Amino acid sequence: MGGVFEALKGGGAAVALDEIEISILRSLAVQLLELLGPGDEPDADADPLAALFAEGPSEPPSDPALARLFPDAYGGPGDGGGTDPEELRARSAEFRRFTETDLRARKREDALAVVHSLNALSPAGDGGAVLELTGELPLRWLGALNDLRLTIAARLELTEDDEAGELFELPDSDPRKPMVMAYLWLGGLQETLVETLLPE
Repeated sequence: MGGVFEALKGGGAAVALDEIEISILRSLAVQLLELLGPGDEPDADADPLAALFAEGPSEPPSDPALARLFPDAYGGPGDGGGTDPEELRARSAEFRRFTETDLRARKREDALAVVHSLNALSPAGDGGAVLELTGELPLRWLGALNDLRLTIAARLELTEDDEAGELFELPDSDPRKPMVMAYLWLGGLQETLVETLLPE
């Protein structure tokens, strides 16, 4: 095992991480938490039913990375162009109002699960450790890895078409190189974690 997730007997996944990888993953997860924001946590004495039906925003985020994490539910590629754009915007706003708060909370919980998992590691003498994910943690990590890749892709202004080949050819002097390397590494982690979740 080295740098990729492998299935654990009895369920779950494990990956060996060195000290630098642990630090990078923790830093990226914390940055994702900062991007997502603290959320609108209800007061301790708030009516739980009212909190359950609290409405979220109706406008898409202005930050490109947040817009990638919380895309409009209607319109975009594949729509066919047959529906009135104003109607699509209205549908998306309505959908967003009742879903984005919960979706944002779930993404925050996923990123927090990554931070807590890494903080719970017991590093060996070289600073590395084997991370084992069981229970709900593999899915939490999968969600966070996907969100991190989407965020980095937005910062790099990458589209799906850009992912083939060109990323590997950037010179070391290109300022995007570290983010591209992180993007590709997270993709490898995500892909191998998915494989551990597939039935044999």
